Order: sequence, then structure tokens, then C-alpha cells
Amino acid sequence: MLTNEAMRRVRQLALGVGGAALLAVAGVAPVSAHVGITADETAAGAHTLLTVGFSHGCEGSPTTKISISVPEEITSIAPGMNYGWTVEKVMESEATPAATPAEGAHGEGGRVSEIIYTAKEPLPDGFYDQFLLSVQLPEDGEGETLYFPIIQTCEEDETAWVQIPEEGQDDDELEAPAPGVTIAAPEEESEE
Repeated sequence: MLTNEAMRRVRQLALGVGGAALLAVAGVAPVSAHVGITADETAAGAHTLLTVGFSHGCEGSPTTKISISVPEEITSIAPGMNYGWTVEKVMESEATPAATPAEGAHGEGGRVSEIIYTAKEPLPDGFYDQFLLSVQLPEDGEGETLYFPIIQTCEEDETAWVQIPEEGQDDDELEAPAPGVTIAAPEEESEE
């Protein structure tokens, strides 16, 4: 569930994404960034590291902030520290980010609904960076894809990577797809 501020930004940016789609139909393809997510483990119930990466700014403008919405199914998340960025956790039960990195790391005081990385200095267009998130995948989510809508804020623009495909639709058909992780079957425990 997105916070009120994130929902406001998503609504505002949906108009921009719609405009970009119109430009593409008209034959003018907007230059866009790409944000992706990979998991080192995808089994249901697994503790895993998610890597959120991006390599471009917005229309050539340097990136200043990455806001990652956490799916409701994720109840345990700890963001990694990243040199050059500050990190905040927004709690679902709070209007403001958690005061300390440890607060809410395992669900104390509410669920973390958003992780916000803010650049200490803007990251120029064309440079790659990534963030690590330690999460526990839901135990009963086999076959489901969890989407992490991301808002990339730049010095002169924003890109809302928030589009989630309809059933049967391919991510490649979307202008600005939200990155996702598909949950695999749980690993069988070996008996010793």
C-alpha cells in the first residue's frame, strides 16, 4: 500500500506517463530510464537480498531520489546503507520516516511501506547505482509476482515506475513498468 504522499506523486506522474505514451504513438519516443530488481533467492518463505538498480536519469537529468514502495505481502524488510545516499524507512502506521535505522526493521511499530534513498549529490545520467534490501518473502506466495513501484526523482523531472501488467500482459508492453519478483516453490528441507 502506498503512502498518501506516494499516491499523490503516482497520480501526478500517471498523467506524465500517459503523455509519454501519446508521444510514443505519435512517433516521438521519450528517452527513459530503466529501473530493475533482482533477487538472490525467490523461494516462498526465503530470506533474500533484493538488488534495485538503475542506470539513467530522467530525460538526461541527474537522479536525486529513489522511492521504493514495499508490497503489503512483505512484512520484514531492512534496507542496506549505500555510500552517497541517505536512507529512510516510512512506516505504514506513521506519517513520517522511522527515526533510526533499527526501528521497524522486523515489523516493530508497524510495517515498512516505503524505502526512500536520497542522493547526497545528484547521480549524473548514464551512471549505474544499486540498493540492497533484505526481505523475507511470503510463505504462501508461490507463483505470485510481487511488484515494487518506484518513483525516480531527478533534478528536473520524475519517472514513476509504477505500471503493473494486467493478467496476460507482458511487462515489455508497458511504458514504465514497476519491477517485480516472482515467488518460486518453497525449498524442501533436507533431513540429516
